[in-house]
Amino acid sequence: MEQNQRLVICHACDALQTVSDLKPASAANCVCCSSLLYKRAKGGLERPLALILTSLLLFIIANVYPVLSLSVAGIESATTLTGSALRFIEQGRIDLAMIVWFSSVFIPGFSILGIFYVLLSIRYQLNWPYVRPVLAWVSRLLPWGMMDVFLLGVLVALVKLISMADIVLGTGFIAFVSLIVVYAAAISSVDMQTLWNCLDESSPRQRAL
Repeated sequence: MEQNQRLVICHACDALQTVSDLKPASAANCVCCSSLLYKRAKGGLERPLALILTSLLLFIIANVYPVLSLSVAGIESATTLTGSALRFIEQGRIDLAMIVWFSSVFIPGFSILGIFYVLLSIRYQLNWPYVRPVLAWVSRLLPWGMMDVFLLGVLVALVKLISMADIVLGTGFIAFVSLIVVYAAAISSVDMQTLWNCLDESSPRQRAL
Protein backbone atom coordinates (compact mmCIF):
# COMPACT_ATOMS: atom_id res chain seq x y z
CA MET A 1 0.00 0.00 0.00
CA GLU A 2 1.27 3.46 -0.86
CA GLN A 3 2.18 5.80 1.96
CA ASN A 4 -0.59 8.29 1.12
CA GLN A 5 -3.31 5.60 1.14
CA ARG A 6 -5.22 3.97 4.00
CA LEU A 7 -7.80 1.27 4.55
CA VAL A 8 -11.28 2.52 5.41
CA ILE A 9 -14.40 0.53 6.36
CA CYS A 10 -17.72 1.84 5.08
CA HIS A 11 -20.14 2.48 7.96
CA ALA A 12 -23.11 1.61 5.73
CA CYS A 13 -22.10 -1.66 4.02
CA ASP A 14 -18.88 -2.62 5.92
CA ALA A 15 -16.86 -2.75 2.68
CA LEU A 16 -13.09 -2.50 3.23
CA GLN A 17 -11.39 -0.31 0.65
CA THR A 18 -8.28 1.75 0.00
CA VAL A 19 -8.68 5.52 0.01
CA SER A 20 -6.05 8.04 -1.01
CA ASP A 21 -5.44 11.28 0.87
CA LEU A 22 -8.04 13.87 0.00
CA LYS A 23 -7.53 17.38 -1.24
CA PRO A 24 -9.15 20.27 0.69
CA ALA A 25 -12.92 20.64 0.14
CA SER A 26 -13.25 17.09 -1.24
CA ALA A 27 -14.91 13.87 -0.08
CA ALA A 28 -14.48 10.10 -0.46
CA ASN A 29 -17.43 7.82 -1.21
CA CYS A 30 -17.76 4.05 -0.88
CA VAL A 31 -17.10 2.16 -4.11
CA CYS A 32 -19.89 -0.32 -3.27
CA CYS A 33 -22.82 1.73 -1.95
CA SER A 34 -21.65 5.32 -2.67
CA SER A 35 -22.08 6.33 1.00
CA LEU A 36 -19.87 9.09 2.34
CA LEU A 37 -16.72 7.68 3.93
CA TYR A 38 -15.21 10.94 5.09
CA LYS A 39 -14.52 14.43 3.88
CA ARG A 40 -11.76 16.98 4.20
CA ALA A 41 -13.00 20.47 4.94
CA LYS A 42 -11.58 23.52 3.26
CA GLY A 43 -9.14 25.42 5.46
CA GLY A 44 -7.93 22.46 7.50
CA LEU A 45 -8.56 22.46 11.24
CA GLU A 46 -8.62 26.23 11.74
CA ARG A 47 -12.32 26.66 10.91
CA PRO A 48 -13.66 23.88 13.17
CA LEU A 49 -11.26 24.97 15.92
CA ALA A 50 -12.59 28.55 15.77
CA LEU A 51 -16.21 27.36 15.73
CA ILE A 52 -15.68 24.98 18.65
CA LEU A 53 -13.98 27.72 20.67
CA THR A 54 -16.93 30.03 19.98
CA SER A 55 -19.31 27.22 20.98
CA LEU A 56 -17.40 26.76 24.24
CA LEU A 57 -17.70 30.44 25.13
CA LEU A 58 -21.41 30.51 24.28
CA PHE A 59 -21.96 27.31 26.26
CA ILE A 60 -20.41 28.90 29.37
CA ILE A 61 -22.54 32.03 29.00
CA ALA A 62 -25.70 29.99 28.40
CA ASN A 63 -25.12 28.01 31.61
CA VAL A 64 -24.09 30.93 33.82
CA TYR A 65 -26.73 33.52 32.97
CA PRO A 66 -30.51 32.99 33.35
CA VAL A 67 -32.34 31.63 30.33
CA LEU A 68 -35.57 33.44 31.19
CA SER A 69 -37.33 35.22 34.04
CA LEU A 70 -41.00 34.86 35.00
CA SER A 71 -43.06 37.38 36.92
CA VAL A 72 -46.44 36.24 38.31
CA ALA A 73 -48.40 38.44 40.74
CA GLY A 74 -45.25 40.33 41.63
CA ILE A 75 -43.24 37.17 42.30
CA GLU A 76 -40.21 36.85 40.06
CA SER A 77 -38.33 33.68 39.27
CA ALA A 78 -35.29 33.14 37.04
CA THR A 79 -33.70 29.89 35.97
CA THR A 80 -30.67 28.59 34.09
CA LEU A 81 -30.35 25.45 31.96
CA THR A 82 -29.24 23.39 34.95
CA GLY A 83 -31.85 25.13 37.08
CA SER A 84 -34.61 23.83 34.83
CA ALA A 85 -33.47 20.28 35.56
CA LEU A 86 -33.40 21.04 39.30
CA ARG A 87 -37.03 22.17 39.11
CA PHE A 88 -38.00 18.71 37.87
CA ILE A 89 -36.11 17.17 40.81
CA GLU A 90 -38.06 19.41 43.21
CA GLN A 91 -41.27 18.06 41.68
CA GLY A 92 -40.09 14.47 42.11
CA ARG A 93 -39.45 13.86 38.41
CA ILE A 94 -35.83 12.73 38.55
CA ASP A 95 -36.20 10.84 35.27
CA LEU A 96 -37.19 13.99 33.37
CA ALA A 97 -34.47 15.97 35.15
CA MET A 98 -31.81 13.50 33.99
CA ILE A 99 -33.10 13.51 30.41
CA VAL A 100 -33.15 17.32 30.27
CA TRP A 101 -29.76 17.80 31.92
CA PHE A 102 -27.89 15.08 30.02
CA SER A 103 -29.30 15.98 26.58
CA SER A 104 -29.04 19.77 26.89
CA VAL A 105 -26.07 20.32 29.23
CA PHE A 106 -23.80 17.33 29.90
CA ILE A 107 -23.57 15.71 26.46
CA PRO A 108 -23.21 18.99 24.48
CA GLY A 109 -20.70 20.25 27.05
CA PHE A 110 -18.65 17.06 26.94
CA SER A 111 -18.76 17.03 23.13
CA ILE A 112 -17.60 20.64 22.86
CA LEU A 113 -14.80 20.22 25.39
CA GLY A 114 -13.79 16.87 23.92
CA ILE A 115 -13.58 18.10 20.32
CA PHE A 116 -11.75 21.23 21.47
CA TYR A 117 -9.26 19.05 23.38
CA VAL A 118 -8.69 16.79 20.36
CA LEU A 119 -8.41 19.64 17.84
CA LEU A 120 -5.88 21.51 19.97
CA SER A 121 -3.80 18.37 20.43
CA ILE A 122 -3.79 17.61 16.69
CA ARG A 123 -3.45 21.16 15.35
CA TYR A 124 -0.48 22.11 17.55
CA GLN A 125 1.02 18.57 17.81
CA LEU A 126 0.77 18.58 21.61
CA ASN A 127 0.33 14.79 21.92
CA TRP A 128 -1.96 15.16 24.95
CA PRO A 129 -2.95 11.95 26.78
CA TYR A 130 -6.30 10.19 26.33
CA VAL A 131 -7.00 11.91 23.00
CA ARG A 132 -8.19 8.67 21.38
CA PRO A 133 -10.60 7.66 24.19
CA VAL A 134 -12.01 11.20 24.28
CA LEU A 135 -12.59 11.17 20.52
CA ALA A 136 -14.20 7.73 20.75
CA TRP A 137 -16.63 8.88 23.45
CA VAL A 138 -17.46 12.07 21.56
CA SER A 139 -18.30 9.99 18.48
CA ARG A 140 -20.68 7.85 20.57
CA LEU A 141 -22.38 10.73 22.39
CA LEU A 142 -22.84 13.23 19.54
CA PRO A 143 -26.19 11.79 18.37
CA TRP A 144 -27.60 12.16 21.90
CA GLY A 145 -27.04 15.91 22.21
CA MET A 146 -30.47 17.49 21.73
CA MET A 147 -30.20 21.19 22.49
CA ASP A 148 -32.49 22.02 19.57
CA VAL A 149 -35.22 19.74 20.98
CA PHE A 150 -34.84 21.42 24.37
CA LEU A 151 -35.18 24.85 22.72
CA LEU A 152 -38.35 23.69 20.96
CA GLY A 153 -39.78 22.64 24.34
CA VAL A 154 -38.91 26.04 25.83
CA LEU A 155 -40.65 27.84 22.96
CA VAL A 156 -43.79 25.72 23.39
CA ALA A 157 -43.79 26.49 27.13
CA LEU A 158 -43.39 30.22 26.41
CA VAL A 159 -46.46 30.20 24.15
CA LYS A 160 -48.52 28.65 26.96
CA LEU A 161 -47.17 30.92 29.71
CA ILE A 162 -47.17 34.23 27.89
CA SER A 163 -50.82 34.90 28.78
CA MET A 164 -50.32 34.06 32.48
CA ALA A 165 -47.00 35.70 33.31
CA ASP A 166 -44.58 38.41 32.27
CA ILE A 167 -41.66 36.70 30.55
CA VAL A 168 -38.24 38.25 30.02
CA LEU A 169 -35.72 36.37 27.91
CA GLY A 170 -32.33 36.50 29.56
CA THR A 171 -28.76 36.62 28.31
CA GLY A 172 -28.58 32.85 28.69
CA PHE A 173 -31.42 32.38 26.20
CA ILE A 174 -29.72 34.51 23.54
CA ALA A 175 -26.45 32.68 24.12
CA PHE A 176 -28.25 29.32 23.98
CA VAL A 177 -29.90 30.09 20.63
CA SER A 178 -26.57 31.32 19.25
CA LEU A 179 -24.89 28.20 20.64
CA ILE A 180 -27.26 25.90 18.74
CA VAL A 181 -26.42 27.62 15.43
CA VAL A 182 -22.65 27.78 16.00
CA TYR A 183 -22.53 24.25 17.44
CA ALA A 184 -24.32 22.85 14.38
CA ALA A 185 -21.83 24.62 12.11
CA ALA A 186 -18.91 23.34 14.19
CA ILE A 187 -20.10 19.71 14.12
CA SER A 188 -20.75 19.85 10.37
CA SER A 189 -17.20 21.13 9.80
CA VAL A 190 -15.62 18.34 11.85
CA ASP A 191 -15.17 14.94 10.21
CA MET A 192 -14.41 12.20 12.72
CA GLN A 193 -12.60 10.01 10.21
CA THR A 194 -10.29 12.92 9.34
CA LEU A 195 -9.47 13.36 13.03
CA TRP A 196 -8.69 9.65 13.36
CA ASN A 197 -6.47 9.88 10.29
CA CYS A 198 -4.61 12.84 11.79
CA LEU A 199 -4.07 10.89 15.02
CA ASP A 200 -2.71 7.92 13.07
CA GLU A 201 -0.33 10.16 11.14
CA SER A 202 0.94 11.90 14.28
CA SER A 203 1.44 8.75 16.38
CA PRO A 204 5.06 7.73 17.02
CA ARG A 205 4.44 4.29 15.60
CA GLN A 206 3.05 5.73 12.36
CA ARG A 207 6.01 8.08 12.00
CA ALA A 208 8.42 5.19 12.56
CA LEU A 209 6.73 3.19 9.82
